[in-house]
Amino acid sequence: MEYVRGKFKQMIFESENGYKVGLFRVKEASLEMSEYVNKTITFTGYFAELNSEDVYKLYGQYVFNERYGNQFQVSSYEREEPKGKDAVMDFLSSSLVKGCGEKTAQAIVDTLGEDALTLIKQDYLVLLHVPGISVNKAKRIYNSIVKYQSTDEIIVNLKKLGFTINEALAILNKWGEASLEIVETNIYSLIDIIDFTKLDKIFLSMKACDSYERVLACIIESFKRLSFKNGDTYCYKEELFSNIRNEFKIFITEEQLDEYLAILKKNNEIVVLNNALFLKEYYDYEEEIALNLELICRHGNKKLQHFDDLIAGIQKENNVKYNVDQKKAIKNALTNRISIITGGPGTGKTTIINSIVKLYIRINNLNYKDVINEIALLAPTGRAAKKMSDSTGLSAMTIHRYLKWNKEKDEFQINEYNKNPHKLIIVDETSMIDTYLFASLLKGIGHNIMLVLVGDANQLPSVGPGLILNDLIDSDMFVHTTLEQIYRQSENSYIPVLAKEIKDHNLRSDFMAQTDDYNFLPARGLAIKEMIRKICLMSKEKGLTEEDIQVLAPMYKGENGIDNLNILLQSIFNPHDKDKKEAKVGDVIYRVHDKVLQLVNDPDNNIFNGDIGYISSIDTIINPKKKEVFTINFDGNEVLYGREDLINIKHAYAITIHKSQGSEFAHVIMPISKAYYKMLYNKLIYTGVSRAKKSLIIIGEEESFLMGTNNDYSTQRKTYLKTQIMNKFLNNDHTTI
Repeated sequence: MEYVRGKFKQMIFESENGYKVGLFRVKEASLEMSEYVNKTITFTGYFAELNSEDVYKLYGQYVFNERYGNQFQVSSYEREEPKGKDAVMDFLSSSLVKGCGEKTAQAIVDTLGEDALTLIKQDYLVLLHVPGISVNKAKRIYNSIVKYQSTDEIIVNLKKLGFTINEALAILNKWGEASLEIVETNIYSLIDIIDFTKLDKIFLSMKACDSYERVLACIIESFKRLSFKNGDTYCYKEELFSNIRNEFKIFITEEQLDEYLAILKKNNEIVVLNNALFLKEYYDYEEEIALNLELICRHGNKKLQHFDDLIAGIQKENNVKYNVDQKKAIKNALTNRISIITGGPGTGKTTIINSIVKLYIRINNLNYKDVINEIALLAPTGRAAKKMSDSTGLSAMTIHRYLKWNKEKDEFQINEYNKNPHKLIIVDETSMIDTYLFASLLKGIGHNIMLVLVGDANQLPSVGPGLILNDLIDSDMFVHTTLEQIYRQSENSYIPVLAKEIKDHNLRSDFMAQTDDYNFLPARGLAIKEMIRKICLMSKEKGLTEEDIQVLAPMYKGENGIDNLNILLQSIFNPHDKDKKEAKVGDVIYRVHDKVLQLVNDPDNNIFNGDIGYISSIDTIINPKKKEVFTINFDGNEVLYGREDLINIKHAYAITIHKSQGSEFAHVIMPISKAYYKMLYNKLIYTGVSRAKKSLIIIGEEESFLMGTNNDYSTQRKTYLKTQIMNKFLNNDHTTI
């Protein structure tokens, strides 16, 4: 491993979790870094306090950062103890040691020699042999030395337990000198900075699996895992009891569980309502949502004069004719503080959003600057936001970006203490929003607003816990307009009709018959992938590209899983070419022009989970050493990735139906196989079908398709939001709005 030895010179940047960027003067280095001796380099990494008086040895790798240039990335480091009389005297006379100036330092070294620091740490009374040093002064000098060196000792001990250097520094930066005590007495209190699995593993290396503190921590962790597994905001005791036995091998009795739950309730960590058990934070999210919605509605509805004239003008301007429900949805949005608009594909939701925005601007006589300050168009995904922007001509953004999500701290900078000023807020794809995100959004906006929630209540629910859109509708406390009329592209088009039939569990007998925009091709097993291959080859011959075609499947693994399909589709749409650059990362080959999917939110680069991009170049940089850099284009936004960053992307020729939410694709191919049986249910199939804009091809087994459309298991989420809303509104003399 490369190393440099020298002194810290200047801090450029540091975060609260110990990440630092600074300048380092190199005095000695490994062979690879020898050219930088007696030069100043930039370093990055996680550190405790750095002092300019100390000598450090940094271990790591000198790399080229696309944005910041050459940097020495530190993976570990050590602070050297002063050696030799001069170094010891310099240290003692530095600002690090209280009560010791140059004369005293000289006297200490003259009396105790170059081993002075070791002798002082062994027994501070040795300082009384130095002329002019009192007991109190000796204590001050001793305490400074011990405090200075305790940081390194804490990090060493944390690393011995199994924490990485980054984790050790995160603990140290939060808990300081109490770090080891915290780890010993209550290691699970570190859950906000260290993953539970890691904490649990370290705990089990020190104590018994059924220790009191572990049982309490595992109960809380069981709550979280059950919530994310099932999408619930609460659970029942029986579920909890089973989970802690199966996942954590804790075999307590039900009576003992009751005792632990009583402790957690007393500590305000859980809420118990009849048979329902809530994590306190989940209960609070739903309560905060209900409260903020009620506060918004307290401002009362607005009156709108001459609506018929206004809507007639918009119809003429846009060359459209709205049906009764569409007009009702527009009027409700412009007069009610909170309104909900739902509908399946082809019912005109995007058109309605555009009309609401235009009428609001006209009614309020807004100029461009006013529009930016008054109207916010939001969606859970980047592609859904782009669709809104394309429709309205106005800027739209993800909710995370709107709330200024800080990735490092995992918190929103726009919150109840720092609200955004917008007066009309339209949120599309509301079915995708979980409880935490919706609670955060409502905290970050005012109460004197108009909130329009648009979505399809029959799509897949959010990945995180909650059932926001359905609960708001079911509470019957907000005006809700359902768009039923389907606008077909032609008399023989079937996609939106098929989606409605799936939703209603009412498939026509000839649902496999071919139409202008739809085809069901029977196939089984290996034949499914072969048929996908043939269709894509024929489509390519007709001039369609990977941008036009999207394969949607329920699962990654298996013969017809997404991983295998991506290998096949890459060979068709972007085959190997000696003139085209490519790179192998693990078992996956990435090459220029590949279609890829972003897997995590990255607000710094304005890309979000579910965004699709294309690799525009793969370049090799030799500065100071050879490194591959991948440039990925997300709708004009070019983002640079190193090889280490590619864990955040996957090929996107085929993607999951979950990842497709919030997006539309011109041509969709959807395999359906009994091998997917665990993932075949009504909302999943409905969501996949409703992604198709121009054509849909389903390839697979008729019986598997029918089984999936009749399977409603995904609708059984347990949430308390509906009750919270009704309690808040009815207890405050609200009637249905």
